[in-house]
Amino acid sequence: MNKLIKYLKVNSSHNLNKSVRFLKSRLGHKTFLVIASLFVGVLSGLAAVLLKNLVHFFQREPKIFFTQIGLQFLLPVTPLIGILLSVLLINVVFKGKFTRGLSNLIYFIVRKNSDVPRRKILSHLLTSAATVGMGGSAGLEAPIVLIGSSIGSNVAKDLKLNYKTRTLLLACGSAAGISAIFNSPIAGVIFAVEVLLPEITISSFIPLLIASASSAVLSKFLYSGQLFYLVTEGWHLYAIPYYIVLGILCGLISLYMIKSTFLLEDWIGKFKKPYLKATVGGIILCVLIFLLPPLYGEGYSTVVDLLKGNQFGLLDGSYFNFLGDINLSLLFVLALIILFKVIATSFTLGSGGNGGIIAPSLFTGAITGFFLAKLFSYLGIVELNHANFLVVGMAGILSGVLHAPLTGIFLIAEITGGYTLIVPLMIVAALSFFISKYFHPESIYTTALARRGIKFRSEKEKYFIQQTNLEDLIEKDFECINPKQSLRELSKKIAQTKRNLFPVVNEQKSLVGIITLDDIREVMLNSEMYDIILAYEIMNTSFQSVEMNTDINTVMDIFEKKQIWNLAVTNKGEYVGFISKSNIFNKFISVWAEQHHDEI
Repeated sequence: MNKLIKYLKVNSSHNLNKSVRFLKSRLGHKTFLVIASLFVGVLSGLAAVLLKNLVHFFQREPKIFFTQIGLQFLLPVTPLIGILLSVLLINVVFKGKFTRGLSNLIYFIVRKNSDVPRRKILSHLLTSAATVGMGGSAGLEAPIVLIGSSIGSNVAKDLKLNYKTRTLLLACGSAAGISAIFNSPIAGVIFAVEVLLPEITISSFIPLLIASASSAVLSKFLYSGQLFYLVTEGWHLYAIPYYIVLGILCGLISLYMIKSTFLLEDWIGKFKKPYLKATVGGIILCVLIFLLPPLYGEGYSTVVDLLKGNQFGLLDGSYFNFLGDINLSLLFVLALIILFKVIATSFTLGSGGNGGIIAPSLFTGAITGFFLAKLFSYLGIVELNHANFLVVGMAGILSGVLHAPLTGIFLIAEITGGYTLIVPLMIVAALSFFISKYFHPESIYTTALARRGIKFRSEKEKYFIQQTNLEDLIEKDFECINPKQSLRELSKKIAQTKRNLFPVVNEQKSLVGIITLDDIREVMLNSEMYDIILAYEIMNTSFQSVEMNTDINTVMDIFEKKQIWNLAVTNKGEYVGFISKSNIFNKFISVWAEQHHDEI
């Protein structure tokens, strides 16, 4: 039976390869890529629809179940149950092989050759649906982007496509995921370009557009409905200064969200046992939601209520309606929501739940915009269009947290139908992005990577690192010398090579020192010392070395900080070769030139 299964796998793989080669030869690579992107878009759209239905299942069924068995008192702790269920799935079903967040997707692109594991499709579908559906204070956008990216990556792998094309289809899956969740095909494409792809060519836009559009059409057909409806008559010039204030405020709140996220996740991360961590974080989350019910789930229903003018609904059941003045109480509750939404999200994700930061960013931005407009009105400064400020605030916080202003602008314009607000959107998104990036150069995603030692100095370097393996940079044509060999034997090796550096390697193949021509120039002139001086007596032991599996960023940092030209490479302590600064530079130039001359 095993032989039969193995035969069928090999045979099916062989037939697939033949079919792919036939189609590519008949259709051409670009047409074939368009068809592949359409396929990725359709699959990602179906995954998004399935995720939405799973979320509604988890929102509905636990309430029905607890009510039927007379345990209604458990309803307030459904967010805790959702997190525990997510942790149970991760540790039992998926054996702990699970990573969350878009920072890990960027890691897969730059460190794992855009090879996203197939298991991420099912693992993120189930865990994010359980977490968000049962009230976890997070969004579905990051999971669906990971799901779509996994679909794109695995379609490319099954079709035996190269790294560059695999990265493009991965981006097609992510664009399709955003497009399907929000019904926003343009924002999906811009998100993929702005957040995931370091370099983009004009020809790359076609597959991205095809995938994003097909996903949006399929999602809208199977799961119709606009996320938000915005009724606006436009904006007025007199409001420009207040939009500028909103942009500045959004930038500052974005900074608060980025820094608080990692601070709180570090704190909850101190609990090493997964179920204890889930319990502690889940209980804190339930307390926050009990005190501030709008923190429940994604929060989009609260945004819809505010757009409909039902602002005082936020005070229903509130424990903070004690100030006597209903408008002042509302402002107080809005400020608390802005302050605590990121805390609720951090405990949701840090304790083991699955979700993303995009929905919390949109929610916080909406509350921020509405709060500012309401505050100006309450103080008698000016009467502003509350709905306009609510919508524009969403773009502001998203731009500041993700460092993706174009995504913020076009996503909000699409999901609200608010293209009439394009100028205020541009002002607020640009200001928020500038302030956030000025005080915190890394986005929330790249901050997570930087904490793991992965940093990018520029987009060119990011592309270079994607394309380069450390092993490709190692030079091995050095003449090795034993520590006990004499200067005479060294001189013979000098005559056999053009290198001016000689590694001293012992019997255990360990690098114990380095000899350069500069080190022995004077003694070489004294032939009487040739048989007296041994290598270990003149070698330099203060050399820099790295292991074979060292991150390329670390290698580049060492060259920059130590101001050296050569770096020894070892593999589990055994000498392998050297990396030179000039070789890195030459490789950088060749990779960059190749990228600009090759068509995808």
